[in-house]
Amino acid sequence: MFLRCEGRRCILNGEIINVSQRTTLSESLIATGFPVYNFERVEGFIEAVRYFMRHTHGLRRLGAAAVDLAYVACGRFDAFFEYNLKAWDVAAGALIVKEAGGSVHDFSGKDQWLFGQECSATNGFLKEEFNAVVRKCFGATHCDPENREKQ
Repeated sequence: MFLRCEGRRCILNGEIINVSQRTTLSESLIATGFPVYNFERVEGFIEAVRYFMRHTHGLRRLGAAAVDLAYVACGRFDAFFEYNLKAWDVAAGALIVKEAGGSVHDFSGKDQWLFGQECSATNGFLKEEFNAVVRKCFGATHCDPENREKQ
């Protein structure tokens, strides 16, 4: 059970938790949620998944943004991204990430993650590298993080 105590770090089963210490995407494990009914941004999502599949230790989908965020907070995942989210999907988990030393942003790297319907979270060490990929994939009509030619 995750808890937040006033004036203290986050606690899981009686132990203080911290985000992972991984510093590069190549050694990280990423969590995401799949689009269910809003496919307006699916091309950017697929490009991000393609990039992370090739440049990380893998992607996982648990099915709940709150759990994904809590797992980032305790170091089980190193980063997370998802769109089409509501405030209740991310509020508690994002707080836990921040309290555990991580960072939470929207896809543009700003602080509109609570009501902006998109959330990106990292252990803090991956913030720039991870957010650059997410920003590029979701900020353009067509994303090519590796700048390779399309056939």
